Amino acid sequence: MHVAQVRTYIANTLVVALVIVMLLPLLYMITMSFRTATEIAQAPLALPESLAWENYARAFGGMNYIRAVINSIGITISVTILTALLGSMAAFPLARNTSRFARGIILLVALGLATPNFVTITPIYVIFRDLGLLDSYLGIILAFTALNLPLAVFFYVGFIGAIPKDLMEAAKLDNCTDWQIFWYVVRPLLGPATATLSLFVMLMVWNDFTYPLLLLTDKDKFTVTISVYRFVGNQNIQPDMLFPAAVLGSLPLLALFVVFQRRIVSGVTAGAVK
Repeated sequence: MHVAQVRTYIANTLVVALVIVMLLPLLYMITMSFRTATEIAQAPLALPESLAWENYARAFGGMNYIRAVINSIGITISVTILTALLGSMAAFPLARNTSRFARGIILLVALGLATPNFVTITPIYVIFRDLGLLDSYLGIILAFTALNLPLAVFFYVGFIGAIPKDLMEAAKLDNCTDWQIFWYVVRPLLGPATATLSLFVMLMVWNDFTYPLLLLTDKDKFTVTISVYRFVGNQNIQPDMLFPAAVLGSLPLLALFVVFQRRIVSGVTAGAVK
C-alpha cells in the first residue's frame, strides 16, 4: 500500500472509532430503556433479556408526552423564526454603518453573549410578572428570543458585512428604500447563515431547562425537558423511568435533524464558503 493509502486508512479508522465512542452513551441509554430496574441494578452493562415495553408506556402517559412535544416544537419554531428575523433586521444597519457608535453597539451585543443565562433569570422573572407574561407561551417565547438575539445580531453582522456593497448600491440606484434593500436583496442571501444560526437556536431552546421551569407552571404548557423532570423527579430516581423518558425527550429533535440533515449541512457549508 502507498503511504497516502495508509494515511487514508488510518484516518478513516480513527473517524469510525470516534463516531462509535460518541454514540456509546446514546446506545447505552436506548439499551437500558428496555430493561427493568432490577436488571439494571444487577448488571448495569448487560443487554436486556427481554424488551420491557411497559417502561415506554408508563413514561408516555406520565409525561403527557404528545402535549409536551407539541409545546416544545411550537416554542422552538417560534423562537427560531423571531430570532432570525429580528436579528437580521438589527444587524443590517450595524453592518452597513462603520462609525464608532455602531462598533460600540456591536461590542455591547458581544457582551450579551458573555453574560451567563442565570444572571438574567431574576430580572426576566420580575419584568414578566409585572407584565402578566408568566405561565404563558408568549412569555417563554419572548424570553428565549431575547436570550438568543445577541448571538443572532453578532452572527448576521459578520455575514452581511461580507456581502458585496455593489449589490446594495445598485438597488439604491433603482430607488429602493433601505427596507426594500434588506428584504429583497440582503434577506435572500442570508439563507446559509440562517440555517446555521437556526441549528444553534433550536438546540438551545429545546434543551433548556431553567427558563421553562421558572416561567411555566401549567402542566399543559410544559416543554419536554420539564415533563421529563416532573415524571422522573429529583429524589429516588428509578432507572426504568429515567432512561425511557430521556429517549422520548431526545427523539423529536433527533428525528428533526435526520429529516433536515441535508439542509443543515448545506447551510453550514455554504456559510463557510461565503
